Amino acid sequence: MSPSSTQSTQTLAASWQRNGTIDLINKELPPIAPGQVLVKVAASGLCGTDLHICRGETPHAAQKVIIGHELSGYVHAIGENTVTGLKVGDLVAVDPNIHCHACTYCRNAKPHLCQAPQAIGVTTDGGMSQYVNVPVSAAYKVPEGVSAEVASLAEPLSCVVHAVDMGNITSGSHVIVLGAGPIGTMTVALAVSSGARVTVVDPHESRRKVAKETFGAAVTLTPAEAKDIKESFDVVFECVGKPEAMQQAVDMAKAGGTIVWVGVAKTEDRVSISPFEVYRRELTIKSSYTNHFSMERALNLLANDQIDWSQLISHTYSLEQFDTAWKVFQSKTGMKICVKP
Repeated sequence: MSPSSTQSTQTLAASWQRNGTIDLINKELPPIAPGQVLVKVAASGLCGTDLHICRGETPHAAQKVIIGHELSGYVHAIGENTVTGLKVGDLVAVDPNIHCHACTYCRNAKPHLCQAPQAIGVTTDGGMSQYVNVPVSAAYKVPEGVSAEVASLAEPLSCVVHAVDMGNITSGSHVIVLGAGPIGTMTVALAVSSGARVTVVDPHESRRKVAKETFGAAVTLTPAEAKDIKESFDVVFECVGKPEAMQQAVDMAKAGGTIVWVGVAKTEDRVSISPFEVYRRELTIKSSYTNHFSMERALNLLANDQIDWSQLISHTYSLEQFDTAWKVFQSKTGMKICVKP
């Protein structure tokens, strides 16, 4: 326990106060509980989930929650009677997913499918804040040589690691990724490193350029150029979260191919699929939900200097500049928007 662990902490934070807006507020965090660490946030990324929360499209999100589930920071204090190998000053990345450890999924090595999950930045206060309390089990020490900004990519990359695992990519296979935002571009990078020839589709020229020149996509297409492609790819990753893209992903898969839906759709969205076509072409359709024991693997990838992950971060702002950061994020003209409290 550190001297400050029994004191409350005042923090500036970005919070979902009402549908349609994220507001900067001052909030007092509670004292650190046993089993928690207080993290002084160094970098926090904006994600499509934050936009869903802002619009009221995330059913389990808590009203007035501080957003921010992609974060890194420095251990500032450690709760009383907390057993940990961490020490004050350590740089950590945070896994926002908190599991109940009591349901059938948690007890059968599938905690990401927990029936009673909590999530930092969704159901409990998150890292778009100067400070945040997190369970010690959620704090992963960052390898030497990885910056705080790059470490904030660990959570989204851990989700992509799980998605790419679901795709079962083999060397020399043809892979297409729909969407070249941060998640799609991370998918491109891991698919390329798996030995695949990768095509990426995105409407934004700047994103297509990053996917090709920095992360190794062999071919880049606009949606118009890709709209008539049928039965051409061994593995298709949908990283947009829109029904039309999910339908297109099924159409693009070769017979015997695999489709992985990675993007987050709205709860009311529906996709029309021909069961006969799935049967005739022997397709495998999978979804990928959050991360599955993949945070450490993500951090190891971030520490691998063969890929310059910093190129995913296109804009950096202070927390006081959050309104500007939010506007740029919504414009989709950049890649990852990083806020540094």
